[in-house]
Amino acid sequence: MKKNIYIMLTVFLCQVNSVLAQPAQSDLSATGRSAALVDLTGTWVSVISEDWIWRMVTPLIGDFSSIPENEAARELAMQWRPENDAGNECIGYGAAAIMNEPARLRISWEDDTTLKMEIDSGMQTRLFHFDQDLLPGEPSRQGHTIASWSRGISNPSRGSLGVRGGFGNKGRTMLAHTSNLLPGYLRKNGIPYSNQTTVTEYFEVLELADGYTWLIDTIVVDDPVFLMEPWVVSRNFKKEPDDSKWDPQECFVVQPED
Repeated sequence: MKKNIYIMLTVFLCQVNSVLAQPAQSDLSATGRSAALVDLTGTWVSVISEDWIWRMVTPLIGDFSSIPENEAARELAMQWRPENDAGNECIGYGAAAIMNEPARLRISWEDDTTLKMEIDSGMQTRLFHFDQDLLPGEPSRQGHTIASWSRGISNPSRGSLGVRGGFGNKGRTMLAHTSNLLPGYLRKNGIPYSNQTTVTEYFEVLELADGYTWLIDTIVVDDPVFLMEPWVVSRNFKKEPDDSKWDPQECFVVQPED
């Protein structure tokens, strides 16, 4: 545990110390598998090195810690009860919250312009489309995600940061912007997000000196209905040698037959 915390602290400090003055540039003309700046494929396991008490168990009613919720969100969340979600447990597994789950990711290319991310917690699938002109379908839990490759992080909600990774990735990042979402929960104690929510993510792959490979997902959730400001978190995943520990678990509770 101490070793994991030390590794992630090192990653964080290197990212902070690598902030550059020049603006980041997103290369929207370079799309899909053939233009990939980083290799995200493989099986990854989440490393719960932060926010353990909110990610590993369902928080208590009224626990809003670290989320910039507004009064409308607090009012709804205070009315939440577990039995209210019977048959609709997947409401807590939407794109604005799914990366917080203790889970494994299995990432592969579905085709030359679509990166597929399967998540065993809740048996969810996210599709990252590099076709910038692809139109969204009906709103869904995972929404409609458009991705692009970038050298450095350019966060539209906080200005251009120009962050470069300190472990040889040379600032190569996959940017992903998700919209067209169904309403859901930011946490399973009923803290809501609306159908106007957008999720912006920055995926980096870091190869450490100890031989391990890490996937860092910086997530910015914007919701004009229930958040006073963007909710920003960073989630960490370690690459596994294979998918032998892959263990899909449905997000809904299967009721026994009479």
